[in-house]
Amino acid sequence: MLQVPAVGEYAPYYEPYIRLVSDGNLLERLEVQRKQTKELFEHLTEKQATFRYSPNKWSMKEVLGHITDTERYLSYRLFCIARGETKPLPGHDENLFVETANFNNQSMEQLLNNFLSVRQATLQLIKTLQPTDWLKLGNANGYRVTVRAQAYIIAGHEMHHQNIIKERYLSAANFPK
Repeated sequence: MLQVPAVGEYAPYYEPYIRLVSDGNLLERLEVQRKQTKELFEHLTEKQATFRYSPNKWSMKEVLGHITDTERYLSYRLFCIARGETKPLPGHDENLFVETANFNNQSMEQLLNNFLSVRQATLQLIKTLQPTDWLKLGNANGYRVTVRAQAYIIAGHEMHHQNIIKERYLSAANFPK
């Protein structure tokens, strides 16, 4: 069982994500989240999937695409650090990624299949880790980060967006029925 990463194992701006995830079986948590995220998105109509709760916010399709892209990116960092990479790993511009991906032109089926494939790859990678890998330290976006923290950030980032979907999208007074 993994323990929540300690302060100093990740950049301070990841603290809200880390706090969303408690100690326990992280692999099991990621499996449950996969099902929860699929359930949040799989039955949306096209109008619902392209809904924005505010004009300058992402659509629900863009949120799902962002979750997937971010997991892919964080999982790559996890992989690099677990394998001993010591060179600094770059950050990314999430808004640029969403803007250039054209998620709204993809079907919900495509977006969900992409998410499920990325999550499966993340789970398979995590299953290969040895106990000593979890505390390996690397540098991502100018901050020290452990493999353990990267895994928790993946889980916390998804939980953060699940909460936003429920609180701001699905609960919006103007959400399409």
